[in-house]
Amino acid sequence: MPRKGMRSICFNSKTSSFSMSRHSSPARNSISTGTPRRSFSESLIEQSIEEATVLINKWNPETSTYAKVTSLFYESKSEAKQFIRCVNDLQKSMHAMVIENSTSEKLVHAQNLMQTAMKRLQKEFYQILSMNRAHLDPESVSARSSRASARSSISDYDDGSVSHDDEVRNVGDSIDEVEEVSSIAMTDLRSIAECMISSGYAKECISIYKIIRKSIIDEGIYRLGVEKISSSQINKMDWEVLDRRIKDWLEAVKVSMTILFNGERILCDHVFASSDSIRESCFTDISKEGATLLFGFPELVVAKSKKSHPEKIFRVLDMYTAISTNWTEIDSIFSFESTVTVRAQPLNSLNKLSDSVRSMLSEFESTMQKDSSKSKIHVGGGVDTLTLTTMNFLSLLADYSNILADIFADWPPPPRSSLPESYFESPSTDDSPAPAISMRMAWLILVLLCKLDGKVEHHKDVCLSYIFLANNLNHVVSKVQNSNLKSLLGEDWIAKHEEKVKLFAANYERLAWGPVIASLPENPTATITPAQAKEIFRKFNSSFDETFRKQSSFVVSDPKLRDEMKVSLARKIVQSYREFYDAHRSNVVGERNVGFIVRFAPEDVGNYLSDLFFGNNNNSGSTSVSSSYSSSHRRHSWSRS
Repeated sequence: MPRKGMRSICFNSKTSSFSMSRHSSPARNSISTGTPRRSFSESLIEQSIEEATVLINKWNPETSTYAKVTSLFYESKSEAKQFIRCVNDLQKSMHAMVIENSTSEKLVHAQNLMQTAMKRLQKEFYQILSMNRAHLDPESVSARSSRASARSSISDYDDGSVSHDDEVRNVGDSIDEVEEVSSIAMTDLRSIAECMISSGYAKECISIYKIIRKSIIDEGIYRLGVEKISSSQINKMDWEVLDRRIKDWLEAVKVSMTILFNGERILCDHVFASSDSIRESCFTDISKEGATLLFGFPELVVAKSKKSHPEKIFRVLDMYTAISTNWTEIDSIFSFESTVTVRAQPLNSLNKLSDSVRSMLSEFESTMQKDSSKSKIHVGGGVDTLTLTTMNFLSLLADYSNILADIFADWPPPPRSSLPESYFESPSTDDSPAPAISMRMAWLILVLLCKLDGKVEHHKDVCLSYIFLANNLNHVVSKVQNSNLKSLLGEDWIAKHEEKVKLFAANYERLAWGPVIASLPENPTATITPAQAKEIFRKFNSSFDETFRKQSSFVVSDPKLRDEMKVSLARKIVQSYREFYDAHRSNVVGERNVGFIVRFAPEDVGNYLSDLFFGNNNNSGSTSVSSSYSSSHRRHSWSRS
């Protein structure tokens, strides 16, 4: 028994370390030094080497057929933990032997054992990574917390059905099994990695990890439809092909950031938690190539593109949105210093996409400006093709108002001298987009309205010109009212342009139907002679017949505006004519050919007016006009319009 006060070096099996301890000794003045302590230390080292020799040789695939075909970590978890512990103890013993005698045969033997153990662990590390690809795929790793939430939700749900309970139990068991396998594999990989790194075999461990995990990332990127391609190849593609590739890319960004790269970062951080430099190196080498390829695609799409498709700007905005909305995740996942070039690539793409959007909008404005102002007004004065295409484009563009606000934030707005003062009035709420994009939209609409004004300047039929202006401006206002353009331009803009539509409609009514209204006396029921009544009927017949024949080919596209215009005409013509008809028809009843004198009943006038603005071209003469309706074949009365 050691004497009191004596210090001895002891090996602690729980902590796998050597320590100094004080023991009682009957005689303090008789302290043994040197040789007993060295012998005890050596015995502990020998014991550590012997234990390691037995276990390591058992799993040496070069000397054991069993070890060659069996996986240590799959065969016995407890023995796998013991193997790791023996290797760690062996490493500590080797350090102690190096200090005491760096040339001892025991040290050489220990080194050979360590090499054998590392080969075994390399094999196990490779097998776990390879055989658990399905459980260590980025989706499984990144969704572990989601699985836990799903399991909790399933356990909380119960409708009392026996079959449903069985189904829920099976689903829950499946979720537990998947999560357990994934968790065990990650734990095993981490224990092996830490053991190999601490034993000086980090290079071998990292090499295996990088090769297998990079192949998974590269395969994932390829399966998402992202592959190496040049800008010249893109320029040669038909739009349909390029559009499909962009759609695939948009989905790839979403999946990559939520699953692929996110899951790989989680796995890498877990396996190599013991070394910041190693986990950074591994993740960078595994993900850099795929991420650069992914985030560089938008730049290729917009680089030196000679073709411009109407839908391209929306795909460009979609790509801008995809990067900007995922930027927080990109910055977080690729936060290492060595991945700075990965973070730079999406930023470069954002700049290129911004330039492309601004260029395409300038091109769009230029196309409008080049539209010939002398081109003919649409048949019947309907909505012009330029109006339809422009407003469809702008209303769709307004759906990207927040993104456009960023893109145009530092872009000079149109000169104030080019816009009426009202165009600078934009919403003042806290949620309103930046003024720059509001002014840009207002400017583009103003360019359109100026082109429409230019079309009517060269048209001889003033009535048709007013119908044309009313139709087109009403379409513009309607598109603004029913899209995000409303939030960009504001209620005041809409109200002012609605008033202009009403003014155009009123001017049309005054010029086109003024003679018909003027043919009736201001006081329809005033006493007049039969000859005067006969003359008024004649003037009304002639004026109404001629006006209707001219206006029957005109079109008012919007049902609401069409009804408003017909109601206004009916109020001024039908009501006045009915009063005159009721008061003076009896004065001409005795006349010969009374049917030629009083050719229209008030109901007929209403029916004729109700058929206006549908573009029904009827130019067969007054007789056919007056006879085209009979009481039994009227399409519908104005009261039902």
